[in-house]
Amino acid sequence: MLRADVSPSRALPAHQQAEALQLVTPEGVRTPDPEYDPVVADIDDEHLLRLYEDMVVVRRFDTEAVALQRQGQLGLWPPLLGQEAAQIGSARALRSDDFVFSSYRENGVAYCRGAQPTDLMRVWRGTALAGWDPRAIGMATPQVMIGSQTLHATGYALGCVKDGVDSVAVAYFGDGATSKGDVHEAMVFAATFRAPVIFFCQNNQWAISEPVGLQTQRPIADRAAGYGIPSIRVDGNDVLAVLAATRVALDRARGGDGPTFIEAVTYRMGPHTTSDDPTRYVDPSDKVEWAAKDPIARIERLLTARGALTDERAAAIKAKADTFATQMREGCYGLPTPEPLSLFEDVFVEPTPELERQRSQYAAYLAMFDEEA
Repeated sequence: MLRADVSPSRALPAHQQAEALQLVTPEGVRTPDPEYDPVVADIDDEHLLRLYEDMVVVRRFDTEAVALQRQGQLGLWPPLLGQEAAQIGSARALRSDDFVFSSYRENGVAYCRGAQPTDLMRVWRGTALAGWDPRAIGMATPQVMIGSQTLHATGYALGCVKDGVDSVAVAYFGDGATSKGDVHEAMVFAATFRAPVIFFCQNNQWAISEPVGLQTQRPIADRAAGYGIPSIRVDGNDVLAVLAATRVALDRARGGDGPTFIEAVTYRMGPHTTSDDPTRYVDPSDKVEWAAKDPIARIERLLTARGALTDERAAAIKAKADTFATQMREGCYGLPTPEPLSLFEDVFVEPTPELERQRSQYAAYLAMFDEEA
């Protein structure tokens, strides 16, 4: 149910709560939807090819990053295998002046926002506290603290209202984060002040090793109604449906109608991070079932059936993906070891006396090693 004060022009289409919006089936068949088709009427085969390319590139560099971690070049990596459509479909709906607040897994979103190959490596190799300049690409430093980015996004969105701009903030988080108090508080504030923010939940079925059914007996999207926030439950492996849902939510936010909650139903095909062993808790039959819903394969089938994905185009996409992965690996190898005292830089806009005291003490500690040498 929508709030009574939501204008009809931006009212969300009435899908049953347990259903997920789907525009392309796992078999690659385009299914009509009279309510959402107009939202993506501009998406022709060439546009679909670009979305497909994005997903292929993201999967390739994600696989490369896992290999780098296994080879001892990264301390950790959070794979996004299986979640490409959720990230690409939503990120490609955004404008450059929108702002993203993500968790640690949204490297596909970072790619779409303009993060360069080496940028994706810095934090996970331990050479920087942030991989990119947030202002340059419109994406904040990813949060490892579960759910805290929802508060940041809501605050930023309220700032957009104060500034009189129609930019939108987007908070990405997983199903497990919806049990955190920060997410609850953010949604209360967003609903109360009609903040132009999208709460984008990638329900990948697992909160590390805990299945989503342990924390909720209803679709996660149903929770939004308790805050007075409209929600859309979408097939998170359908890049076209995710794009459509995100566009609707963006339109509502820009029009002053407040927040929207999107639950993208997807599946984490790999480990939570490279320190995790999912074979200890995942039923192999579940992975087989979800592999048949692969986000890249379904769009490939659709484009192939339409004659849009030629051998030449497929080869060019593969080459682009391989080039990005190679640049990422080379960039990883080339990252310089940071100076120890650089730890104190960029903590605050202006250093505080306490921070200066800590820096001085650490400098004195390091100097002891020079004296011994």
